[in-house]
Amino acid sequence: PLLQYFGVILKKSDTKLNPTESLELGKLFLAQNKKKMLEDFINDDKLECDEALGDLVKQTGDADLALKVYLKAQAVQKVVTAFAEKGQFEELVKYSSQVGHKPDYLYILQSLLMNNPQAAAKLAVTIAQQPDQALDINTITDLFLQRNMIREATSFLLEVLKPNLPEQAMLQTKVLEINLVTYPNVADAILANNMFTHYDRPRVAQLCEKAGLYVRALQHYTEISDIKRVIVNTHAIEPKALVEFFGTLSPEWALDSMREMLSANTPQNLQLVVQIAKEYTEQIGSKGIIELLESFKSYEGLYFYLGSYLAFSEDPDVHFKYIEAAAKTGQIKEVERVTRESNFYDAEKAKQFLMEAKLPDARPLINVCDRYDFTRDLAVYLYNNSMLKYIEAYVQKVNPSKAPEIVGALLDVECDEDFITNLILSVRSLLPVEPLVAEVEKRNRMQLLSGFLDHLVSEGSTDPHVHNALGKIIVDANNNPEHFLNTNAYYDSEVVGKYCEKRDPTLACVAYKRGNCDEALINCTTKNSMFKVQARYVVERMDQDVWAKVLDPENENRRQLIDQVVSTALPESKDPEQVSVSVKAFMNADLPNELIELLEKIVVQNSAFSGNPNLQNLLILTAIKADKTRVMDYINRLDHFDGPAVGEIAVGSELYEEAYTIYKKFDLHVLAVKVLLENVSSMERAHEYATKVDQKEVWSELAKSQLESGAVQEAIAAYIRADDESNRTTVIMEAKKAGCYEDLVKYLKMVRKKVKEAFVDTELAYSYAMIGQIGNLEEFIVSTPGVNLQSVGDRCFDEGIFEAAKIIYSSLSNWGKLASTLVRLHQYQAAVDAARKANSSRTWKEVCFACVEEEEYRLAQLCGLSIIVNADDLEDVSEFYQQRGKFSELIALMEAGLGLERSHMGIFTELGILYAKYRLEKLMEHLKLFSKKINIPKLIRVCEEQMHWKALSFLYIQYDEYDNAAAVMMNHSPEAWEHVQFKDVAVKVSNVEVFYKAISFYLDEHPMLLNDLLSVLSSRIDHTRVVDLMKKLGHIPLVKPYLLSIQQSNLVAVNEALNDLYIEEHDHEGLRNSITTYDNFDQLQLASRIEKHELMEFRRIATFIYKKNLRWRQSMQLSMQDKLYKDAMETASQSGERDLAEELLRGFIEGGNKECFAACLYTCYDLIKPDVALELAWMNGMTDHVMPYMIQVMRDFSTKLDGLMADKADRKKQDEVNEADKSAQQQQNMYAQMLPPALPSPMGAGMAPPQQQPGMYNGVQQPNQPGMGYGQQY
Repeated sequence: PLLQYFGVILKKSDTKLNPTESLELGKLFLAQNKKKMLEDFINDDKLECDEALGDLVKQTGDADLALKVYLKAQAVQKVVTAFAEKGQFEELVKYSSQVGHKPDYLYILQSLLMNNPQAAAKLAVTIAQQPDQALDINTITDLFLQRNMIREATSFLLEVLKPNLPEQAMLQTKVLEINLVTYPNVADAILANNMFTHYDRPRVAQLCEKAGLYVRALQHYTEISDIKRVIVNTHAIEPKALVEFFGTLSPEWALDSMREMLSANTPQNLQLVVQIAKEYTEQIGSKGIIELLESFKSYEGLYFYLGSYLAFSEDPDVHFKYIEAAAKTGQIKEVERVTRESNFYDAEKAKQFLMEAKLPDARPLINVCDRYDFTRDLAVYLYNNSMLKYIEAYVQKVNPSKAPEIVGALLDVECDEDFITNLILSVRSLLPVEPLVAEVEKRNRMQLLSGFLDHLVSEGSTDPHVHNALGKIIVDANNNPEHFLNTNAYYDSEVVGKYCEKRDPTLACVAYKRGNCDEALINCTTKNSMFKVQARYVVERMDQDVWAKVLDPENENRRQLIDQVVSTALPESKDPEQVSVSVKAFMNADLPNELIELLEKIVVQNSAFSGNPNLQNLLILTAIKADKTRVMDYINRLDHFDGPAVGEIAVGSELYEEAYTIYKKFDLHVLAVKVLLENVSSMERAHEYATKVDQKEVWSELAKSQLESGAVQEAIAAYIRADDESNRTTVIMEAKKAGCYEDLVKYLKMVRKKVKEAFVDTELAYSYAMIGQIGNLEEFIVSTPGVNLQSVGDRCFDEGIFEAAKIIYSSLSNWGKLASTLVRLHQYQAAVDAARKANSSRTWKEVCFACVEEEEYRLAQLCGLSIIVNADDLEDVSEFYQQRGKFSELIALMEAGLGLERSHMGIFTELGILYAKYRLEKLMEHLKLFSKKINIPKLIRVCEEQMHWKALSFLYIQYDEYDNAAAVMMNHSPEAWEHVQFKDVAVKVSNVEVFYKAISFYLDEHPMLLNDLLSVLSSRIDHTRVVDLMKKLGHIPLVKPYLLSIQQSNLVAVNEALNDLYIEEHDHEGLRNSITTYDNFDQLQLASRIEKHELMEFRRIATFIYKKNLRWRQSMQLSMQDKLYKDAMETASQSGERDLAEELLRGFIEGGNKECFAACLYTCYDLIKPDVALELAWMNGMTDHVMPYMIQVMRDFSTKLDGLMADKADRKKQDEVNEADKSAQQQQNMYAQMLPPALPSPMGAGMAPPQQQPGMYNGVQQPNQPGMGYGQQY
């Protein structure tokens, strides 16, 4: 029957079962295992779901269907719990936000922790990641830890602490702490990932140490004592990690830590310390590491450490320490390798150590001694230690070149000669002979080498050292040494000769001569007084260097050698080359007397070389140089010398008579007369000689000399006799200097017969002019076209021969020069006409200036007008006139020039300058008329020099230099200042400093016009600066109109200045208006200043300011002091502070102001509590005065109470109506009919699901929530 009832109801499409019916139907379906049908009815919205139905479905284990029922039933708490149990935490948060529900996450978490810890951990992460966290992270963590859920707590904290924020430091420490205590490996992994950086590092370091994570502890400790305590646990620390940790330590801490490791267990930790040292040598320093290992006497450690560092170090101490360590650890091969390959160890130190160590293998010591030349020490050491086989091996295989030193050392220690001989023979050809011989020779044991040397010679050796040694042995044995010295071709002559000197000097000379050992032979013969041998050798040698040496002035035996050369060596010689070289040597040695002696014996005394011209020349020249008294005799006796060359040398040596004799002997007349003229300086003998030989060349030479000596007339006569015109230029020049123009005319006529030159004709014309033959000049000019008349005319002009110049310039039509000439002749009108034809500025100026000088002002002005049109010449004219004081004439000239067509700016400017200097009354008119045509900068300078300030300011204005114009007006105000003009200029200046200078200027000279100026400048000046300036000068009242006009800018300085003025003027209305309208000033400072003012209105303004700045108490107290009780009440009321109002009440009570007490209760009605007012009134006898206030309070209280009672009655009536409706609804449900037998089928296969509607969540209609749009989809 129940199913039939439900069927009938559900046939209607708009019918829906109520909650009770839905629950009963659900029980039937679930009892019959028809859950799918129940789900279809729920989806079709045929059932009204509630919590009971959801609980029923949940008991069957279908959490999804239960969640759907809870959603439709709007069972918010049940929905939240269901989402949490399913692990859908994002959906939980979204749903809670949509419905405006704040879930009880603490309860949900506690429930999940008992059933599903993993889900609880996820929910915890979701909660923690919300913007407004419902639960504190510490609280959530404690929930996990209370149930010993370490892993879940760790997972949660790792997730929420990913941002790694400073404020999470405590949580970071907590997660590391709980894992270090329980799961150290997890904590190690966390630290390895570097997730956190803000945790408590000292605390974590201690826990790591306790947990056995020593590497992590080292990484976190910051004190060396902690590091040293932990680092000795090397048995539990991975070596690689420990080595990496040392890279983070300072060098000092690293050394201390390594020292601690070695102190704890040297055998165990040595290898690790060495590894650390290798890795961080550069950081720690090799010196500290070596000292550390040495302090523990760990040579093995030194060996392994330095072995890796050796290749990269050049420190000698490092290399020696390695050699020492290797030797002490028995690594002989390594010692041998390093001593052989290294270039950086201290050789002396290494040698001493190896000798003291006495290693069984001598190769390391051999390496050191061989490389650093300790061969003698090596040989002595090996011999003393009976290690002869190492000596043989060293000499034969290692370094045969050191065998001589070995032999010397063995001879010094008296080694057996047989051993030494066998040692030498074992090396044979590899042995260097020279050092070996030197070593043996020093010890006088040469005979020891005879067998060795004979063996080398028999093998065909040509080594000079072998033959030198053999020769020394033969000389010592006196075994026919001359034969050896003359026949042996391989010995060194110098070496053997030196060896022979002390034994037989003759043998030494033989050896030296054979090898051309010049110096050695000279020294030997000198030492043994063998000068004849020396002289023959030097002559035969024919070497200038050898001659230079023996003829050196410092040679004490030079005279003895020269005697042997003159008497023996040269007379014996038949070779001309030997004679020539010897003579040249004497010349180079500057031995003239000895050379004369030598040459007389060869040339004068009959010999094979008597007729040799070169020797005759040399003899005469040597006599000229050494003995001049013999020269004339040699000239007369010898005939084959070179006359011209010897004569020239005689002249150079001042032997003029000898030279004159030579030239006469060889018929060289010109040279002879030159000697008489130039050297003997005898003009008479020269003239006699010229007359005697009568040759033109001689006359010409004589004329030249006479001309040079100043005898011009005689020279011209000689030139005419020589018929020589070649020196005509010089003759003309000297004749003009001497003024011999008549003789010059004769000479030039002779020259014109031989040459036709314009120069000659020109000079002839000039000579005519100079001697005044004007007729001949005119005739010559007409008949001779090639004359340079211009040059002649200029010269005549320069010489002042103006008549001749006038004729020449007229014929040339040279009007400029003609005008100059006419000026010199004082023919000024003709000069002006010539200047007009020349039309040259220079000519015009010359004529003009001459006319001015002669006071021909009319003609001067005519010339001047033609000059001043050229701007370049204008200043010259002006300067000329002014220098001569012709100011009026100059001004007249300039004024006439203004009307010219070619007038230019220079004329107008110059006239302005003249007015400024000489006609000041016309200056301003000229400036105003022609201000656009004058050069203003130039005129500015003049006006400034002349101190015409009004004109100067006018020019500055016209030139747009307003700054300068203003400065002139202010600096020279009596003459230049004018108020209207100054205002026009002031607004145009560019330098703002001028504004403030102008203000100071007006203050000083025109204070009443200052406000007018400020009004003009107000847009460009800094008002604050102006106010400061006025304050400093004490003139603020003067600029009050200006301040009022700019107060609208609301500047601090302006407002404060005006407020000060109002206070000073006792203008309280102005002050109140100012502070009310403009608030940009220090209000509290002003209030504190006027709160004690003598006028009450100013004190009221102070209270007003305090009130504006929320200083209620100060304002009220000030009002109370002035008994302005109304103001005090209003202040308390506006403050909104109950304490202030009560304080005011108590103040009225203390003062006995009952009326004010009552008024204050009304004014501060909202601030005063009734109990306080009633208590104060009752205790102070003011009950009557409080009664009106209490009446009002009771009225307000009763009004509020009536409203509350009416509201309560309305709510009670509404509840009764709602209860009645609910009872009626339940009664209807109880008698509902049963469902029909055939129920509507659920949605079949292939049918589309109903479309999701707005406001639906999983097919369930959601209620409208506050703060969300109606029907908003979740």
